[in-house]
Amino acid sequence: MTVSLVIDTSTSRTIVGITRGTEVLWEGFHDGATDHGNAVADLVKKAMTQGVNPDRVVVGMGPGPFTGLRVGIAFARAFAAARSLPVIGICSLDAIQVDKSEYTVAIDARRKEIYWARYKDGVRVEGPAVNFPADVDGYILDLYPDVARLVALSDSQNEVEPFYLRRPDAIATADRS
Repeated sequence: MTVSLVIDTSTSRTIVGITRGTEVLWEGFHDGATDHGNAVADLVKKAMTQGVNPDRVVVGMGPGPFTGLRVGIAFARAFAAARSLPVIGICSLDAIQVDKSEYTVAIDARRKEIYWARYKDGVRVEGPAVNFPADVDGYILDLYPDVARLVALSDSQNEVEPFYLRRPDAIATADRS
């Protein structure tokens, strides 16, 4: 049975888990939008005390704020490279569990915006996108990606590039006016 190390830093919550097949052996989180760097290392260290070695790494690819998202993806890729493991990327919004047939989930995108996607029967039908909250109808906010759902999606999804939905704030010196 496949053992997965699961990492998601797309929200203000750093989420890490370790699974064997569909069984979650351990999961933990740390709340703090600016603490992903410290939190992901600490949580992975705790996950690795479960006595199993991962066969792969499953990582949330966003959308999410650039720095936090980058921390999780870079950590996942470095961990996997050091152990010659595959990395499977998942749209983080797809891993938010909602018990409805039609729904829209959203996470804080900062700058008074939200990242969102719309679903029908658990399948994404629109998004991911970034908008002001007033421009998105009936969204559900303040839920987080689920470790078991991230793993379940790894059978049908492998996003290789992060979902960066905004242009970078940084501007190259040559491009500044």
